[in-house]
Amino acid sequence: MEQQTLSHGISAETATGVSLFLTPVVRNLIALAVNAKQAHWHLRGMNFIALHEFLDQLHDHANDGADEAAERIIALGLPVDARLETVAAKATNPTLTAGFQQAEDVLREMLAQLDATRVVLQQAIDGLGEIDAPSQDVAIALTQQLDKDRWFLSAHLGA
Repeated sequence: MEQQTLSHGISAETATGVSLFLTPVVRNLIALAVNAKQAHWHLRGMNFIALHEFLDQLHDHANDGADEAAERIIALGLPVDARLETVAAKATNPTLTAGFQQAEDVLREMLAQLDATRVVLQQAIDGLGEIDAPSQDVAIALTQQLDKDRWFLSAHLGA
Protein backbone atom coordinates (compact mmCIF):
# COMPACT_ATOMS: atom_id res chain seq x y z
CA MET A 1 0.00 0.00 0.00
CA GLU A 2 1.39 3.41 -0.97
CA GLN A 3 1.78 5.90 1.86
CA GLN A 4 0.05 9.27 1.39
CA THR A 5 2.50 12.17 1.23
CA LEU A 6 1.52 15.75 1.97
CA SER A 7 2.58 18.58 -0.33
CA HIS A 8 5.78 19.32 1.63
CA GLY A 9 7.11 15.76 1.47
CA ILE A 10 6.03 14.66 4.95
CA SER A 11 3.88 11.56 5.09
CA ALA A 12 0.36 11.87 6.44
CA GLU A 13 1.30 9.20 8.98
CA THR A 14 4.23 11.31 10.24
CA ALA A 15 2.10 14.45 10.44
CA THR A 16 -0.58 12.57 12.37
CA GLY A 17 2.02 11.22 14.79
CA VAL A 18 3.46 14.69 15.35
CA SER A 19 -0.03 16.04 16.02
CA LEU A 20 -0.73 13.20 18.44
CA PHE A 21 2.26 14.18 20.60
CA LEU A 22 2.38 17.97 20.18
CA THR A 23 -1.33 18.75 20.55
CA PRO A 24 -1.34 17.91 24.30
CA VAL A 25 1.75 20.11 24.63
CA VAL A 26 -0.11 23.01 22.99
CA ARG A 27 -3.08 22.57 25.30
CA ASN A 28 -1.03 22.32 28.48
CA LEU A 29 1.07 25.34 27.53
CA ILE A 30 -2.06 27.40 26.86
CA ALA A 31 -3.44 26.36 30.26
CA LEU A 32 -0.08 27.18 31.86
CA ALA A 33 -0.08 30.64 30.25
CA VAL A 34 -3.61 31.41 31.44
CA ASN A 35 -2.89 30.14 34.95
CA ALA A 36 0.38 32.07 35.16
CA LYS A 37 -1.51 35.26 34.34
CA GLN A 38 -4.20 34.40 36.91
CA ALA A 39 -1.52 33.81 39.56
CA HIS A 40 0.23 37.04 38.50
CA TRP A 41 -2.91 39.06 39.19
CA HIS A 42 -3.72 37.46 42.55
CA LEU A 43 -0.31 37.06 44.15
CA ARG A 44 0.17 38.46 47.66
CA GLY A 45 3.02 38.39 50.17
CA MET A 46 6.79 38.24 50.25
CA ASN A 47 8.79 38.78 47.09
CA PHE A 48 5.69 40.19 45.41
CA ILE A 49 7.43 42.26 42.74
CA ALA A 50 9.92 39.57 41.72
CA LEU A 51 7.26 36.85 41.52
CA HIS A 52 4.67 39.12 39.92
CA GLU A 53 7.12 40.02 37.16
CA PHE A 54 8.38 36.46 36.73
CA LEU A 55 4.84 35.12 36.37
CA ASP A 56 4.45 37.50 33.43
CA GLN A 57 7.61 36.00 31.91
CA LEU A 58 6.30 32.49 32.53
CA HIS A 59 3.06 33.48 30.80
CA ASP A 60 5.01 34.73 27.79
CA HIS A 61 7.22 31.62 27.66
CA ALA A 62 4.19 29.31 27.80
CA ASN A 63 2.28 31.36 25.25
CA ASP A 64 5.25 31.44 22.86
CA GLY A 65 5.82 27.71 23.38
CA ALA A 66 2.20 26.88 22.58
CA ASP A 67 2.53 28.93 19.40
CA GLU A 68 5.75 27.14 18.43
CA ALA A 69 4.26 23.67 18.93
CA ALA A 70 1.00 24.55 17.18
CA GLU A 71 2.83 26.05 14.22
CA ARG A 72 4.87 22.85 13.84
CA ILE A 73 1.67 20.81 13.56
CA ILE A 74 0.11 23.28 11.15
CA ALA A 75 3.30 23.42 9.06
CA LEU A 76 2.84 19.68 8.54
CA GLY A 77 -0.67 20.27 7.21
CA LEU A 78 -2.91 19.43 10.15
CA PRO A 79 -5.17 21.64 12.27
CA VAL A 80 -4.85 22.07 16.04
CA ASP A 81 -7.84 22.17 18.36
CA ALA A 82 -6.86 24.58 21.11
CA ARG A 83 -10.23 26.22 21.58
CA LEU A 84 -11.04 27.33 25.10
CA GLU A 85 -13.44 24.49 25.78
CA THR A 86 -10.99 21.91 24.42
CA VAL A 87 -8.10 23.22 26.50
CA ALA A 88 -10.31 23.26 29.60
CA ALA A 89 -11.44 19.68 28.97
CA LYS A 90 -8.16 18.10 27.87
CA ALA A 91 -5.22 19.92 29.45
CA THR A 92 -3.76 17.96 32.35
CA ASN A 93 -2.73 20.98 34.43
CA PRO A 94 -4.16 20.86 37.96
CA THR A 95 -6.83 23.35 38.96
CA LEU A 96 -5.48 26.67 40.19
CA THR A 97 -7.03 28.10 43.36
CA ALA A 98 -9.25 31.09 42.66
CA GLY A 99 -8.77 34.49 44.27
CA PHE A 100 -5.89 36.05 46.15
CA GLN A 101 -3.15 33.67 47.23
CA GLN A 102 -0.02 33.98 49.32
CA ALA A 103 3.28 33.69 47.47
CA GLU A 104 4.19 30.27 48.88
CA ASP A 105 0.84 28.81 47.77
CA VAL A 106 1.18 30.37 44.33
CA LEU A 107 4.67 28.93 44.00
CA ARG A 108 3.50 25.41 44.87
CA GLU A 109 0.54 25.60 42.52
CA MET A 110 2.59 26.97 39.65
CA LEU A 111 5.24 24.29 40.17
CA ALA A 112 2.45 21.71 39.85
CA GLN A 113 1.37 23.43 36.62
CA LEU A 114 4.91 23.23 35.27
CA ASP A 115 5.25 19.59 36.33
CA ALA A 116 2.04 18.59 34.53
CA THR A 117 3.23 20.31 31.38
CA ARG A 118 6.66 18.70 31.74
CA VAL A 119 5.01 15.26 31.70
CA VAL A 120 3.33 15.87 28.33
CA LEU A 121 6.56 17.36 26.98
CA GLN A 122 8.51 14.26 28.01
CA GLN A 123 5.89 12.06 26.36
CA ALA A 124 6.30 14.14 23.20
CA ILE A 125 10.09 13.87 23.30
CA ASP A 126 9.92 10.10 23.78
CA GLY A 127 7.27 9.56 21.11
CA LEU A 128 8.64 11.93 18.51
CA GLY A 129 12.10 10.35 18.57
CA GLU A 130 10.92 7.61 16.25
CA ILE A 131 8.61 9.82 14.19
CA ASP A 132 10.10 13.22 13.35
CA ALA A 133 13.38 14.67 14.61
CA PRO A 134 12.52 18.34 13.89
CA SER A 135 9.32 18.03 15.93
CA GLN A 136 11.27 16.32 18.71
CA ASP A 137 13.67 19.28 18.65
CA VAL A 138 10.71 21.62 19.22
CA ALA A 139 9.65 19.58 22.27
CA ILE A 140 13.23 19.50 23.59
CA ALA A 141 13.62 23.27 23.29
CA LEU A 142 10.30 23.84 25.05
CA THR A 143 11.39 21.49 27.83
CA GLN A 144 14.64 23.38 28.30
CA GLN A 145 12.74 26.64 28.84
CA LEU A 146 10.20 24.99 31.12
CA ASP A 147 12.96 23.44 33.23
CA LYS A 148 14.64 26.82 33.59
CA ASP A 149 11.35 28.46 34.60
CA ARG A 150 10.74 25.69 37.13
CA TRP A 151 14.20 26.22 38.59
CA PHE A 152 13.55 29.96 39.02
CA LEU A 153 10.26 29.32 40.81
CA SER A 154 11.46 26.45 42.99
CA ALA A 155 14.43 28.52 44.18
CA HIS A 156 11.96 30.77 46.00
CA LEU A 157 10.96 27.79 48.14
CA GLY A 158 14.54 26.74 48.72
CA ALA A 159 13.80 23.50 46.86
